[in-house]
Amino acid sequence: MLRKCGACGASNRVPPKHLTNTGRCGSCKAPLPPLSAPLDVDVSAFDDILREVKTPVLVDFWAEWCGPCRMAAPEVAALAKEAAGSAVVLKVDTERHPDLAARYRIQSIPTFVVLHGGRVVLQKSGVAPRAEMRRWLGEAAQVSR
Repeated sequence: MLRKCGACGASNRVPPKHLTNTGRCGSCKAPLPPLSAPLDVDVSAFDDILREVKTPVLVDFWAEWCGPCRMAAPEVAALAKEAAGSAVVLKVDTERHPDLAARYRIQSIPTFVVLHGGRVVLQKSGVAPRAEMRRWLGEAAQVSR
C-alpha cells in the first residue's frame, strides 16, 4: 500500500500488516501515523489486507449512485479516524468490483461486513450510525481473544 507523508508528501510503501502501526517516512523520517481514513481497495489489495491485518476490518460495500451510501460515507470516514491503530476500514465499490460483492453475497447497499482473521464476524445492510459500527468493531475484537 502506498501512503503519503503528511510532512513532506513523499509516497511510502506500507505493508498491509503495518497499516495499524505508527511508522516513519522513508524520506524525511517524520512519523507516519496508522491508517485513519477508509481505504478504497481492489480485489488484490482487499485479499492482501485480510490475509495480513491482525485487527478487525470493517468493509463498506457501496456505489457512487447510491444515496444511502453517500449518507453513510461521513460516518464511515469518522469511524476510520476514531479506530486508527485498532481497526482498518475499507471501501469496496460494488460497481467496479462486483466479484467482491458476489463473494460476500451483497444484495443491497450499503452493506457493512466486519471481518477478523479473514472470517466474517458480522454482516449488516443499510445505513448505520457510527456508534453502532464502533460496537461491531469492538465485538469483533472480543471474538479474537
